[in-house]
Amino acid sequence: MNEYTYKQNQLKAILDRYKVNGLLLHRVSSFSWATCGVNSAVNISATNGTARLLITKDKNYLITKNIEAPRLEQEGQLKTQGWEFIVTPWYESEFDPREIIGDGPFGADICYPGAIDLSAEISSLRSNLIPEEQIRFKELGGLCASTMSKTMNSIEPGMTEFEIASILSSETEKQGIKAIVNLVATDERIFKYRHPLPTEKQLEKYAMVVLCGRKWGLVCSLSRLIHFGKIPIEIQNKINSVAKIDVEFIKNTRPGKTMGEVFSQAKAAYQKEGYPDEWLLHHQGGLTGYEPRESLAGPEFNQVIRQGQFFAWNPSISGVKSEDTIFVGETENEVITKIKDWPTIDVSINGIDFQRPAILKK
Repeated sequence: MNEYTYKQNQLKAILDRYKVNGLLLHRVSSFSWATCGVNSAVNISATNGTARLLITKDKNYLITKNIEAPRLEQEGQLKTQGWEFIVTPWYESEFDPREIIGDGPFGADICYPGAIDLSAEISSLRSNLIPEEQIRFKELGGLCASTMSKTMNSIEPGMTEFEIASILSSETEKQGIKAIVNLVATDERIFKYRHPLPTEKQLEKYAMVVLCGRKWGLVCSLSRLIHFGKIPIEIQNKINSVAKIDVEFIKNTRPGKTMGEVFSQAKAAYQKEGYPDEWLLHHQGGLTGYEPRESLAGPEFNQVIRQGQFFAWNPSISGVKSEDTIFVGETENEVITKIKDWPTIDVSINGIDFQRPAILKK
């Protein structure tokens, strides 16, 4: 069974399970998942794309404006894939899916008037990736690692955060990747903000760069740090501690465990390292797929981890952070955003050795 047929079967099963006449998919992430990687986003900051999918028991429809239709047909090959196009002029109001499905119940992956909210069901589909998607995701991980490496090795003191962000954006675009999250902080800003949007501030000694890169609809995440000159002992102690916390996340992310269990074990690691309240200042990451995070881990989150899923954990202590994307394999986890020749911190737990990214010293 090919990827498209498998996904169609999953969508039809939702129609039967909830006894709805149709299922409307509008999120950029859902569109890419259902079409096996085609992009409906024109504005990359938008949650909802420029085209919608309507799945019924008998037919599949693609609803869009005349602006988008040629690209989705010719480059996306979506008519060939089996979608029947419903195209309206750009100046007319949005097509109402009830014209096809009638007044009966229908579901949607967004908040839509009259629709049953099935966003959680669709998110579950997006995050349980089949082998074809796993291959693409691992390739994306390698590409994101490469672009991050080139960016970090291009950084020089005196550059503004804007300039650093522009290097990352340029490197990702060369690989067909959209940097949908592109964060940069330098020096004291790393200690102050967990989501540091780039500014005109110039780098003196210390920089953090954060990337969520999207290609084929999939989103891969990683962060790296660089320091010019001797690393202060405070920062070194913190990066050593956050590495140990990150290892707790990674080693415990195994099939059958819940995300809540993994979170609680990492929370205990924060306590052990002497930073009991730092987890309160930022989310710790979680399950990923066609969204930067399909779901975030928390102490009461009982979603069970499955083999073949991808996770991006991002523990942080004010001034440092550790973040990579991992694949949950049959016998062990694989870091798919590992950067070749990047300095590492060795962490040994129960006789098992782990390596987490250190701060690149220049």
